[in-house]
Amino acid sequence: MDDMSGPHVIRGSVLLPEAELMWRFSRSSGPGGQHVNTTDSQVELRFDLARTEALPQAWKERALQRLAGRLTEGVVTVRASEHRSQWRNREAAAVRLAALLAEATAPPPRPRRPTRVPRGINERRLREKKQRAQTKRGRTGKGWD
Repeated sequence: MDDMSGPHVIRGSVLLPEAELMWRFSRSSGPGGQHVNTTDSQVELRFDLARTEALPQAWKERALQRLAGRLTEGVVTVRASEHRSQWRNREAAAVRLAALLAEATAPPPRPRRPTRVPRGINERRLREKKQRAQTKRGRTGKGWD
C-alpha cells in the first residue's frame, strides 16, 4: 500500500486520506489470458464519506447531497479493472475517487444575471428583416415567371 504514487489531491490542499480508504481486490474479467485467472487485479475502493474528518463540513454536506444516489450507507465505491496490473488499477481507482470528490465538493456556479438585448441590435435586426422582405417582394413581378 505504501508504493502508491503519492497523495491524491481532491481540491486545494485537501488530500484523499490514505488511512480512510478501504481496498478490496478480486479477479478481473477481460484481457490477460491465464494471468487473469490467478491474480486479483480488479480493485474496489470504498470511502466513508459520511464519517470522514478529512473534508471541511461544508464540502462534506455538499458531497453527501450531490452523491446521494451513489452512496450506500454513506460510503462511496469506485471500481477499476481496466489494467492487467493491480497496482495500476489501484492508481486508476484512487484518481477516479479524487476526481469524483472534487466534482461533488465544488461550489455551485454563480447564478446568471439576466441582461436585456440592446435596442440598437433589435432595431438593426428588424431593419435587415424589412430589407430582405422588400428584396423578395421585388421578385414577384413580371419577368420572373
